[in-house]
Amino acid sequence: MVTTTSQTRRGATYDGSKNQIDVCSSKFGSNLAVVDVLADLLDGVRARGAVFSRSALVPPWSLKFTARAELTVGAVLAGEAWVVRGRPLRVAAGDIAVVRGGTPFVLADDPTTPPSEVVGEDRYCDWGPGDGPAVLVSGAFAGPLPERLRRALPDVLVVSDADCPTPLLAAVSAEITAARPGWQVVLDRLLDLVLVSALRAWFDGDRAAPAWYRSTGDPLVDRALDLLHEDPAHPWTVAELAARCQVSRAGLARRFTARTGEPPMAHLADWRISLAADLLTDTDLTVGAIARRVGYGTTFALSVAFKRLRGHSPSEHRESVRAAAVVRHHIAAAEQQPGRRQ
Repeated sequence: MVTTTSQTRRGATYDGSKNQIDVCSSKFGSNLAVVDVLADLLDGVRARGAVFSRSALVPPWSLKFTARAELTVGAVLAGEAWVVRGRPLRVAAGDIAVVRGGTPFVLADDPTTPPSEVVGEDRYCDWGPGDGPAVLVSGAFAGPLPERLRRALPDVLVVSDADCPTPLLAAVSAEITAARPGWQVVLDRLLDLVLVSALRAWFDGDRAAPAWYRSTGDPLVDRALDLLHEDPAHPWTVAELAARCQVSRAGLARRFTARTGEPPMAHLADWRISLAADLLTDTDLTVGAIARRVGYGTTFALSVAFKRLRGHSPSEHRESVRAAAVVRHHIAAAEQQPGRRQ
């Protein structure tokens, strides 16, 4: 479900268990709002069930992934692998690889091993003899990916087990092996958690995190972000936002821009367009109804803002997403024809 508020996330109640949502950062308490910002961005990114099952592989092996997913997550449960798209990156046992974009990539025992199998849009596939030293799982995530997140991620990133020790990978492996009723839904949700955990750990590392992720270092900016995210349809002005935050307009603008890399109203516009894109993708609401829901009074106003930030109109966005869905459906149907390995 798409929501235009973040109240349930920012106001969530947790039971205090460290592993409740898989903590990969020791700064969980101080970074709770940071996690919420990431959750807002990932709200429309969901595992779609294209799960690469628990497979044990004997060298030499190489798998070419062709699924047209915005994000693909691969994890090594035992042994090691290499993810190849451009410069090869090693993925050791317990490590998590996140691959961005819809172009093919390779997972292999060695960067020089040519692909011997193709992993496409199948909902469930099981490669390998079952007694090899390398054990892998992966999942593809539906999009579209928010532009702010897309700009922050490299084509491929690898989060080490040392940076993100997590029991979730063992849970994924156990769920696949058990194959109990409802396994697909459970796996999808586990993979959602693996993705958020991996990205959070990656942003918390030594590499430079994007400004919007660092924004919660300032309580004033936190308050402003909460207000904007909780009610994006409100006709916000810098003056009203500053008054609600009990600070001058100049002070708010200066601190907000320093922490997020953009002024408050620019951030709001980007957030509104992100919400509009989700609604265009996931609902049949008219463009006019979506415009009113995200804070633009008319279809024309939304169209102008959408084209300025996304480079195309809302209608063109909806058409392209639906066309891509049709293509994925046909590819999946073709790959599941008799004679293809499942």
